[in-house]
Amino acid sequence: MALKILKTKKQYQDALARFEQIFQTKAGTAESDEADVLALLIREYENKHFVIDAPTPIEAIRYRMEQQGLSNKDLAQILGYKSRVSDILRKTRKLSMGMIRKLHQELRIPLETLVKEY
Repeated sequence: MALKILKTKKQYQDALARFEQIFQTKAGTAESDEADVLALLIREYENKHFVIDAPTPIEAIRYRMEQQGLSNKDLAQILGYKSRVSDILRKTRKLSMGMIRKLHQELRIPLETLVKEY
């Protein structure tokens, strides 16, 4: 396969098919080198054409709660505000800096996600 920048969906699909054939070849071989270059070309195409938007703060909180099996009551214990949890999850109350810090520390949600507007 001639290696070049992937510009079309057909080229992308062909590259994926070829990569699938050779990705487990022995290191140091020509096919192994080809697989390395194909992986870079495929990643570049995917980064350009299959963009995944970062979650909003509320989506990130809900996701982390689901991952860890947390309830609204558990979140209230983290934030210290039982009455505000529902408002936050309904997006009627903004997160304060103190809440952002606690969510980052306790749930390990990245700060850059928590400070985004929603």
